[in-house]
Amino acid sequence: MAEGLSIRSRSFIGQVWQLAAPYWRSEEKGRAWALLAAIVAMTLGIVYMLVLLNDWNRAFFNALENKNAEDFFVLLTYFCFLAAVFIVLSIYRTYLQQMLEVRWRIWLSKEYLSEWLGNRVYYRLELDPLGTDNPDQRIAEDVRLFTSGTLSLTLGLLRETVTLVSFVALLWAVSGPLDFSLFGREVSIPAYMVWAALIYAVVGSVITYYVGRPLIRLNFQQERFEADFRFSLVRMREYAEGVALYRGEAAEHRGLLSRLERIRENWYALMYYTKRLGALTIGYSQVATVFPFFVAGHRYFSGAVTLGGLTQIANAFGQVQSSLSWFVDSYTSLANWKASVDRLLTFHHAVEAATADAQAKSGERVAAPAGSALHADIDELALPGREGAAARVILAGAALELAPHEKVLITGPSGSGKSTLFRVLAGIWPFGRARVRVPEGARMMFLPQKPYIPIGTLRDAVTYPGTSGAFDDEDIAQALESVALEALADRLDESRNWSMTLSGGEQQRLAVARALLHRPDWLFLDEATSALDEAGERQVYELLRESLPDATIVSIAHRPGVAGYHDRKVALVATAGGVVLE
Repeated sequence: MAEGLSIRSRSFIGQVWQLAAPYWRSEEKGRAWALLAAIVAMTLGIVYMLVLLNDWNRAFFNALENKNAEDFFVLLTYFCFLAAVFIVLSIYRTYLQQMLEVRWRIWLSKEYLSEWLGNRVYYRLELDPLGTDNPDQRIAEDVRLFTSGTLSLTLGLLRETVTLVSFVALLWAVSGPLDFSLFGREVSIPAYMVWAALIYAVVGSVITYYVGRPLIRLNFQQERFEADFRFSLVRMREYAEGVALYRGEAAEHRGLLSRLERIRENWYALMYYTKRLGALTIGYSQVATVFPFFVAGHRYFSGAVTLGGLTQIANAFGQVQSSLSWFVDSYTSLANWKASVDRLLTFHHAVEAATADAQAKSGERVAAPAGSALHADIDELALPGREGAAARVILAGAALELAPHEKVLITGPSGSGKSTLFRVLAGIWPFGRARVRVPEGARMMFLPQKPYIPIGTLRDAVTYPGTSGAFDDEDIAQALESVALEALADRLDESRNWSMTLSGGEQQRLAVARALLHRPDWLFLDEATSALDEAGERQVYELLRESLPDATIVSIAHRPGVAGYHDRKVALVATAGGVVLE
């Protein structure tokens, strides 16, 4: 593999099967195997029609050579029947293959989405990518390329194998021997056209492999560079206001052009090797058109075979040579498929590793009796180190207890680990060792400094992460009014990117409205009112104390005035030995 994690003890085919097998054993296996069986049956039917058409070809040209008008018109009618059956089989084979492809893709995408979102793997991979990149592209694009490529290449190989077996027997029977003298000795090669096709295909396949081998690496890189460029454009849209305020258009332009340049350089390399491979494969296929006539022509002119027999031999040779040349004809598709499989494998193994790590640390968060305090024993609280470096410990040997209904303010200098402490309490921080005892059945909600607002209707944004149907419009309107966003109450069904529409303060007010709707038992605010003025901040805290009187409220804030809305203060203090809790 070009990057990331891999299971070296498995062969490449074994790893491909590792990706593919779950679908064929899933709840959809009945429909999947039935579709596959129908596709295979139609493929065999198409090969049989090719055999019949080959025999028709001999009879038709013999009728032309003999000027037999009666056979000529009968054979034309017979051809119409064969062509109709061939067309129907071809159309429905493609239709069913597309159906199987999309069902497999949707199933596999759902599985990866579940694994990516489960155990917060998406968050862990952002902190430590484990050799993978652009998970959105892996799920959206590489899954599609994997399913379509695996089906088309596998079924194509099956078709060519059956065609090879069918037409080798036919070519062996009709090609006849090749007799010649060599150093005064008579030599006879039976069914020499079969051997000619084999030699022609083997030579072409070997040359194709060495000429086109760099395409696998280049296709892999192209997918990555395209994904990086697309992600940069999406990020530019996401932070459009920040870029505009910084007047950072020139810097963003330079960054985008740099990524675009990498695409261009890799694309030119792809063009170069594709040109070389194309010159080989196109020339190879063109020569294959006349090669059988060149090899078998002497038998026709000697009278050993008729014109129909010559065309039958040429057609059978073409089918055998085409089947043997499947590798040559499919090399570009194979290179693209191999690149997508490599990328999907790195993502698959990264997800597995992140999931295993999350499950191995599942004991860090345990249930305590309902109604009891939330308690955290922190052996180590660490920040991720640079690539290849150990994590940096910022807090060790500390304990924190939060009683029910308590209002606690957490303070400390910037960078001391306050937000990271919240992540530990939320159970999402993978660096360090901590044991958090959470009251059984406790409903917790965390409000970060920059709220996440999904693209969609305002109703979805306010009720996130719940479903919009779980709350009445009257309750939603009341929550918006409570946080001074009553002007939005009549826009609940309006769909847009609300993070670009609302100001920073309005977004934080919207997050507070969510808390009012969900009514958590434990509410954590990480600088969640930093974008508000002091009056707005005071209004929010008074509202929370009044509306959620039984909730434990834990805040991170820098403004001194916030302390007045809390019963206790916990400080993270920097000392010579590190950060400690006081």
